[in-house]
Amino acid sequence: MTATISPLGRFARIKNRSLGALSRTSVGRAFSSWIGKIAGGFIILLVLTAIFAPWIAPFDYAAQDLMNGNQPPGWPHLLGTDEFGRDVLSRVIYGARTSLSVSATAIAISITAGMTLGAAAGYFGGLFERVVMTIVDLTWSFPDILIALIFVAIIGPGLTSTTFAIAIAYLAQFTRLTRAQIVRLKRETFIEATINLGAKPHHILFRHLLPNAIAPVIVVGMLAIGDGIVLEATLGFFGLGAQPPTPSWGAMMSSGTAQLFLSPWVIIFPGVVVAVTVIAVNLFGDELISALDIRERLRGS
Repeated sequence: MTATISPLGRFARIKNRSLGALSRTSVGRAFSSWIGKIAGGFIILLVLTAIFAPWIAPFDYAAQDLMNGNQPPGWPHLLGTDEFGRDVLSRVIYGARTSLSVSATAIAISITAGMTLGAAAGYFGGLFERVVMTIVDLTWSFPDILIALIFVAIIGPGLTSTTFAIAIAYLAQFTRLTRAQIVRLKRETFIEATINLGAKPHHILFRHLLPNAIAPVIVVGMLAIGDGIVLEATLGFFGLGAQPPTPSWGAMMSSGTAQLFLSPWVIIFPGVVVAVTVIAVNLFGDELISALDIRERLRGS
């Protein structure tokens, strides 16, 4: 006797496969290409460097040696020293901890808040949707850096304000994306079947809609981390991010501008690290998008 699968069961299987798109198998496919290997390997190396910075950095990032200020790259200071005699390599290593933690935390906050607002607006609609999307569209019309600068100017400089400034700057992006996903998914057959079976709104939203909408949001969030690193560096360059003596790549480049012709390595090395990191994040994000390819999975099911 041949077993039959109901429409609800068939769409449930599709749903589970879209949830599994963020599994280790998909990440492994992102690492399958040489671009994914290089970009992903660099990201892993950078994260490990940030975590183990106290054991990797050759010097104390805040230790000053005015007698050896503005020393060119060599031994024992492989990347030279700044105007206070602080080791540039050590500050770049500790700066990775600052820049990565701020950008990753900010994007995580933005994703959480954006998915909550977008899911509620897309599912319930009506006046609530119009109010939320009007506010989101207004913030969407301004550049991210302008929103972040206004927020930090109101609250004041520091890592906490920088984190929330970046989160607010990207909130509209995740709200719009989640809302679009929820509106599309509401028309799917498995959602209609779930509603006909008497499921409550919160059950539909959190058990069926959000799990199916989360994959593209997470991928976009991966790409947004690169933008967050640039935004954090920009705020740090303006003196609105990490405050001395805490190192960040943007703050290091800002202090290096005053000594640009005397000790250019102070601004060059942090700038190169920022550029390479952002490129690696974007390249690996592109590989992850290709590996996930949720639309193809749904069409092939």
